[in-house]
Amino acid sequence: MRSLIHKAATATAVAALSIGGVTAMSSPAAAAVGAGSCTRNMADYTAWTDTTVHLRSGPSSGYASLGLLSTDTKVTVMCWRSTTWAYVKVRSGANTGKTGWVSTSYLAVQMNLS
Repeated sequence: MRSLIHKAATATAVAALSIGGVTAMSSPAAAAVGAGSCTRNMADYTAWTDTTVHLRSGPSSGYASLGLLSTDTKVTVMCWRSTTWAYVKVRSGANTGKTGWVSTSYLAVQMNLS
């Protein structure tokens, strides 16, 4: 049940970003890329991975893996790159404290509306 609710919230967040005029950009395939590559600030959103996924050094699968995040790893979404990549801080599991990029396809988002 939680997965369905979070998937709906993820879809809503992605749709809101699309309506907001976020433009997809291509990313370089070399060095690590931080929050400066974000196209939309979305700080303070809690999310969980819905499968095992790589934490990446940049916003594409061409970037190096910083580690694997297991299913249900809690992260804080700091910002988005288009609607396909999120810059996150890991809040649980083996990679706690690390920051990096995760494809939004593998995140279930809980929006903090207060």
